[in-house]
Amino acid sequence: MVGSEKKSLVFAYYVTGHGFGHATRVVEVIRHLIQAGHEVHVVTGAPDYVYTIETQSPGLFIRKVLLDCGAVQADALTVDRLASLEKYIQTAVLPRDSILATEVEWLKSVKADLVISDVVPVACRAAADAGIRAVCCTNFSWDFIYADYVMAAGYHNRSIIWQYFDCLLKPTLLAVPAFRDVIDVPLVVRRLHKTREKVRKELGILDSQKVLIYNFGGQPAGWKLKKEYLPEGWICLVCGSSEDQEMPSNFIKLPKDFYTPDAIAASDVAARILQDTAMGKHHASHGLSGARRLGDAIVLGYQLQRITGKDIVIPEWYSLAQNELSSRTQLPNEEVLDNSSLTRESDYFAILHGDHQGLPDTLGFVKSLAEIQSTCSPQNNNKLQTHEHLAVGAMFNWEKEGLFNFGQNNKKTNNYHNQEEIFVSRAPGRLDVMGGIADYSGSLVLQMPTREACHVAIQRNHPSKHKLWKHAQVRQPKEGPTAVLQIVSFGSELGNRGPTFDMDLSDFVEDGQPITYEKAYNYFARDPAQKWAAYVAGTILVLMTELGIRFEDSISILVSSGVPEGKGVSSSAAIEVATMTAVENHIVGAPCGVMDQMASACGEATKLLAMVCQPAEVLGLVDIPPTIRFWGIDSGIRHSVGGSDYKSVRVGAFMGRKIIKFAASVELHYSLSNISSPQQINGFNPDNADEDGKNLLETEASLDYLCNLSAHRYEASYATRLPESLSGQEFVEKYLDHDDSVTTIDKERNYAVRAPTRHPIYENFRVKAFKALLSAAPSNYQLSALGELMYQCHFSYSACGLGSDGTDRLVNLVQEMQHSKSSESEGGTLFGAKITGGGSGGTVCIIGRNCLRSNEQLLEIRRRYKTATGFSPYVFEGSSPGAAKFGHLKIRLRFSSKE
Repeated sequence: MVGSEKKSLVFAYYVTGHGFGHATRVVEVIRHLIQAGHEVHVVTGAPDYVYTIETQSPGLFIRKVLLDCGAVQADALTVDRLASLEKYIQTAVLPRDSILATEVEWLKSVKADLVISDVVPVACRAAADAGIRAVCCTNFSWDFIYADYVMAAGYHNRSIIWQYFDCLLKPTLLAVPAFRDVIDVPLVVRRLHKTREKVRKELGILDSQKVLIYNFGGQPAGWKLKKEYLPEGWICLVCGSSEDQEMPSNFIKLPKDFYTPDAIAASDVAARILQDTAMGKHHASHGLSGARRLGDAIVLGYQLQRITGKDIVIPEWYSLAQNELSSRTQLPNEEVLDNSSLTRESDYFAILHGDHQGLPDTLGFVKSLAEIQSTCSPQNNNKLQTHEHLAVGAMFNWEKEGLFNFGQNNKKTNNYHNQEEIFVSRAPGRLDVMGGIADYSGSLVLQMPTREACHVAIQRNHPSKHKLWKHAQVRQPKEGPTAVLQIVSFGSELGNRGPTFDMDLSDFVEDGQPITYEKAYNYFARDPAQKWAAYVAGTILVLMTELGIRFEDSISILVSSGVPEGKGVSSSAAIEVATMTAVENHIVGAPCGVMDQMASACGEATKLLAMVCQPAEVLGLVDIPPTIRFWGIDSGIRHSVGGSDYKSVRVGAFMGRKIIKFAASVELHYSLSNISSPQQINGFNPDNADEDGKNLLETEASLDYLCNLSAHRYEASYATRLPESLSGQEFVEKYLDHDDSVTTIDKERNYAVRAPTRHPIYENFRVKAFKALLSAAPSNYQLSALGELMYQCHFSYSACGLGSDGTDRLVNLVQEMQHSKSSESEGGTLFGAKITGGGSGGTVCIIGRNCLRSNEQLLEIRRRYKTATGFSPYVFEGSSPGAAKFGHLKIRLRFSSKE
């Protein structure tokens, strides 16, 4: 610091509350700043002695405040990711506004010239709000760490990372993205007590020997250190080992009170840069420095993830870095790349056909297959950990060098003509944005495929080569092997189901013909724990019945679904579509579509699938404007379309349709006869009825879908004719049947009629209006109108009897957040919410502005809901491609028993 300009400055130094390592490094910088005549205020959660043991000066002030919790760890290297995020939310996210207000006031009161952070992000934002220069002096930033946590904890926690970046772009010295202007300095540790030469002499280390320091804060004792871990001529100094731990001859155990910095080179250059910055001098990093390129790599990484299925939304303040990088993101020799023939390679597999589209769940699924295959190798003696993994290992044929051929025409390649084939397909769940239970009444619906998806791997083998589980082997007839279906479901411990299922495919045949669907239903209903298999095995029967396919080979199927069950996001549809896609491509050779599960099959990322359910006419895809975002938040109340509420509402709607058709038929009869009916429909007098009026009555008398009746005709002519409710017995006596092949009427039950009939008629109108509004100019009016339509839908569900305390609470929380003073002052962030799918629990869909504040408000809603109910809801965020858009992969595993 000699030769620096003499001026007393005030530094506010914020130090993370995670461990003592940061504090001990900061001590040395502080000591040099105070020696130069400056005043340092340390804001920390660490004990005072950590700072005062080296520096006892009137220029040092310590303020005990914990503003950053770091990571929650079981030991030095084991991090509890979920606990870390939860603790940070409680420490810094929820009280952020009050923290900022307090820190801004304090910084002004001490008249700070510079704010330094290691590395407390909120300190940078507070400095910016107070109009004070700020820098970060650290060896890493928590955004790197937390970004990895979010991958494991859930995408909805991404807002925490954006908040970090938002704070870290505030330092005067730094520009976007976070830490883009970085100045490399040598390693900073506490000052030395002994020279390098004296330490080596005391420890008996020769000048010719290389020294490695083995030290980690709070490292566990008992680690097994082996002589062969070090190269020849190296010595390792071990800190913090237990007294009874034995060491090889090339490892030296240091005493407990050994002063670690004496074994490490020290430097004091960081203090000079901080002093110069506080005085207004700018230290810029070299344009090609490693640190600056690391900052660019962060942005580039997020940019490269902006591909179909990833749906990464990058805040506007990243645009500068993106523009700067745009000229450097092309692949080498990009013009000659041919995706149809290119073999892409990774650590686990080579893709010979198709594209994983950067979807982490797909990569994880194929990786799990590779790990299972590798563990099943004769050369590998490791035991699999779960019953499901054991079952898969014993079910799939891993021989023939483990080729996984997912071609769509069953043609085997020349190089691998003897190898078994396995198909992998992927189908997402769906978030019901608008339409819901109006689908069976023919409504327009808008559905968004979720980020969460189901994967299915399927392999077929000749019965003589098929690997069977032992109990399935017992069933094989003596005259020769027969075709068997074996299914494994990953994650069975999360639901009330068995992990495995198997059956002889001959069970699907009776007298040479496929059995009826009713017999199949009874077949799977015998064991509640095995009923889940109907979603998978049922696709086989559908192909046998509808397309005349006969299955002579045995089939092995692995199902792994990331779509949460019972949340109203079509977990069962995802399984059905993924299975059918795999079966069709692998066994039939021509995809034919799955009409009942169109959202999962035909949806695309960042778009809404618009479909008229009469029975399934796809109108096309609707772009979600970049200013708008949809989320789903789970109420924790298990949803089931098989529940009695859903069925009774459906029965009531079909009853209403039958009553409307009957009333129109009666009126048409009297109209054609020029006789006044006892209950004349409004607007139709037989004395002056014209041809158009009679045609309208004729149309309504043959009404195929309720949604083909307009809202104004319903109100004018039929609303008062529908009873609020009606017993099954009364209905059957007058109308015979409700004409719904899916449900049956219980004569002993009373059914609501008017509300279930009204809902799809008005919902169809709401969805049409919603679709039109999405293409309107972005504004608060657009968002408010979209949100109002969703609220109306929600309350209509409740009128039908399909609400629940949990979903109502979540919708009310959104309303409270929307109309809070803070939201109104910001122009609004969340604008509407509604229950989804079959209702009676499940997930609530929320619409809001696509911004950081919306994510923060979702976290607050989640916290309030947990406080009130004890349940921490799962948040669905983002989307991914449907099964058709994803296609299929043709891959070859690297980990085969013969490679």
